[in-house]
Amino acid sequence: MGGEHLQYAGEVEVPVEAIQTVDPAVVKSLPAGCQIKGIAAHGAISWTRIARIDTTLNGEKQSFFIKGGHTASFADLTILTTAYGDQGKRILSGEHLCMNRIHDVMPDLVPKTIAWGSYLDMQEIHFFLAEFRPMKDGLPDIERFPAKMAELHRVATSPDGRFGFGITTFHGNIPIEHGCSDTWEEYFARTTKALLKLEQEAQGPNDEIQRLMVPFFSKVIPRLLRPLETGGRSIQPSLIHGDLWHGNASTDGETGMPIIFDAASFYAHNEYELGVWRQPWNEISEPYRARYYEHFPKSQPEEDYDDRNMLYALLIKCMRDLVEKFPGGLEGWEATPV
Repeated sequence: MGGEHLQYAGEVEVPVEAIQTVDPAVVKSLPAGCQIKGIAAHGAISWTRIARIDTTLNGEKQSFFIKGGHTASFADLTILTTAYGDQGKRILSGEHLCMNRIHDVMPDLVPKTIAWGSYLDMQEIHFFLAEFRPMKDGLPDIERFPAKMAELHRVATSPDGRFGFGITTFHGNIPIEHGCSDTWEEYFARTTKALLKLEQEAQGPNDEIQRLMVPFFSKVIPRLLRPLETGGRSIQPSLIHGDLWHGNASTDGETGMPIIFDAASFYAHNEYELGVWRQPWNEISEPYRARYYEHFPKSQPEEDYDDRNMLYALLIKCMRDLVEKFPGGLEGWEATPV
C-alpha cells in the first residue's frame, strides 16, 4: 500500500495521536533490527487515519503502511467499544487473511501484510500493518490489469471445491456471512437473500421489491446460474478480491505492474469479480471486462454472460446502497440523539 494518499476535510473518528508516535506493539511487529526514523500522516477518511512509518534496516531505507479506523466503519486500525470489540477484531483478521491468501499465490499483486494487533499505549486502538508500496496515480493498465486478475482466478481455486469462505468478511460496514456451498447457485441465492433483507430493513418495505423477489429467486437465479453447473458444464470456485473498484486498484510505482488492496475475498464464480465493473461510478468498466475475457473465456452458456454480469452487479449495488445508508454502522446509530 502506499500511493492512495486520501484527502478528507471532515471530522475523523480516530484520534490524531494514534499516528503521531509509533506504539510499542507496532514496533514489536516490525522486522527485527528496524530503526524507526519517523511516522508521517498519509491521509484520512471519516473512519480511518493512515500513516507511513519510515525505517532503516541493515542500513537501507524501508517504509511501512499503517491505517487506523473506527469500529463502526470497519477499517484497519479500529477504535473499539467494549460491546463490539470482538467484531472489530474479526474485521481486522478477515482483511489480514484475505490479503495473505492472495499474496500466497501472487505475491506481486498485493502488498505484503506485516501484522495486525492492538496498541499497548492506547488499548482501544487496533492496527493493521503492511509494507509500503509506492503507487502511481490513475487507473491500472488496461492490458496488464485484466490479465493479472484472470491469472489470480485461474491459479487460486478453492481447496475443497466449495464456494464461500470460512470467515466473515466485510464490504464497507456490511458483514458478509459467507458459509460454504457445494454449488454457486446455492451460495449466491443464500447470500443475496440476506443482503436484500438487510436493504429492506434499512430502506423500509417496498411493495415492488417484495413482489419481484419471488420470481427473482424462483426463476431468474436458477435460469442464469444453474446451467453453469449442469448439462456437463462446470465452474471452479476462484479466489476473488471481492470489492474491486477503482479505489482498490493501482499501479506499482517501481515495477509498473498492477496492484490491489483492501481485499474482501471469498471463493466465487470468477465472473462475479466483474459485477462491480458494470457499475456506472466505477472507472474500471466495460473496456476492462472485454480485456478480461481475452484471458479467461466466458463461462458456458456463453450467451448468458452479460445477463449473469447484470445479476452480479445487482448484489454489488445492494451492498453499496447499504454502506451509503449507514456509513457510521451500529455505533453511528447508537450515537444519534433520540
